[in-house]
Amino acid sequence: SDEFKLFMKRLPMNYFLNTSAVMHLWTMDSNFQRRYEQLESSMRQLFLKAQRTVHKLFSLSKRCHKQPLIRVPRQRSSNYWLNRIQSFLYCNENGLLGSFSEETHTCTCPNDQVACHGALPCTVGDGPACLSCAPDNRTRCGSCNAGYMLSQGLCKPEVADSTEHYIGFETDLQDLEMRYLLQKTDRRIEVHAIFISNDMRLNSWFDPSWRKRMLLTLKSNKYKSSLVHMILGLSLQICLTKNSTLEPVLAVYINPFGGSHSESWFMPVNENNFPDWERTKLDLPLQCYNWTLTLGNKWKTFFETVHIYLRSRIKSNGPNGNESIYYEPLEFIDPSRNLGYMKINNIQVFGYSMHFDPEAIRDLILQLDYPYTQGSQDSALLQLLEIRDRVNKLSPPGQRRLDLFSCLLRHRLKLSTSEVVRIQSALQAFNAKLPNTVDYDTTKLCS
Repeated sequence: SDEFKLFMKRLPMNYFLNTSAVMHLWTMDSNFQRRYEQLESSMRQLFLKAQRTVHKLFSLSKRCHKQPLIRVPRQRSSNYWLNRIQSFLYCNENGLLGSFSEETHTCTCPNDQVACHGALPCTVGDGPACLSCAPDNRTRCGSCNAGYMLSQGLCKPEVADSTEHYIGFETDLQDLEMRYLLQKTDRRIEVHAIFISNDMRLNSWFDPSWRKRMLLTLKSNKYKSSLVHMILGLSLQICLTKNSTLEPVLAVYINPFGGSHSESWFMPVNENNFPDWERTKLDLPLQCYNWTLTLGNKWKTFFETVHIYLRSRIKSNGPNGNESIYYEPLEFIDPSRNLGYMKINNIQVFGYSMHFDPEAIRDLILQLDYPYTQGSQDSALLQLLEIRDRVNKLSPPGQRRLDLFSCLLRHRLKLSTSEVVRIQSALQAFNAKLPNTVDYDTTKLCS
């Protein structure tokens, strides 16, 4: 009919139409739908008329002793017409009309020929289907849905390559091995750092009345630019003069990728299940103790500089004799009393170093503006997202994670603040487009 021909002309040819899509377009075409319903109605009327005519002839017959068997052409179902439409679209080349199979996406041509096969357009839809077909070759994808990347005309899931090429996160040590080495303060897991202090020197006695500041730093940008470092524990050997009532009080701050105190976070020792210092008395004439803080795999984190602040308090018996009271040295009622002296024999940081390639990460960032190939920008964004999340996952305990990734960009890649903001914005925008992703808020640590 003319309506059928007009409907065929209006069908889109730039992407593949399955039966559901054809049926949807069918129901949207009011003229075609009305014509089909008219034909259905006329077929029913024709069948009823044929029945009446045959029964009338049978009633007039005197020689027929059996009821007549009425056979009329069966009405063709909508599925037949849907398949017929697909056959016209995709199996109608060289003047031959074949039969299309949606299950196998192939044509069955007359006399087993292959000349009726036409070019099948790409499939447009959600997930791995194309977002659109290529304008120069409709058999291939031209663009893909979020979460998929274009590869040789197909849409494949965006799975980022391993980030180990850019930055390492793990060690070969198992938990039990690591715990044993930490308990033994084994030098095989010691990270050699530079000790700096203007207030004191190692293995020298000093007056502990005033706060002492010291730090251990690695100066990675100068000496170890291809490494980042993980802290697993900290150990100090502190000695007091004999019969001293001084009690050392340590405050530790960690800078993950830089050196300044202002961009360090405070280590919440003995708070919210965080580990506490363990003190072990040494068999020496002086009052010497090993102070050990063991983080292990659970609390490990990045470090570049460890800031340690040492102050002292005086331990005294309370009025009841069964409790201890602590005084600040300057608050002690007898300032003429000798409080004793203190020295720190050594400080050790335990952990391990991991591979880090700043140039490779800079290359990833460069692809955000200048992608090498179609799809490489999305791949670079995925890898940067994984690096960001894995770095921030090693944030210290707290209600919100610290933005350690920005610190990495600022101090180890030497990017400006505006560049860091631009990269973070690009990652957030890309992450919002991915399916089933949940972003998280972070607290700014580095300026």
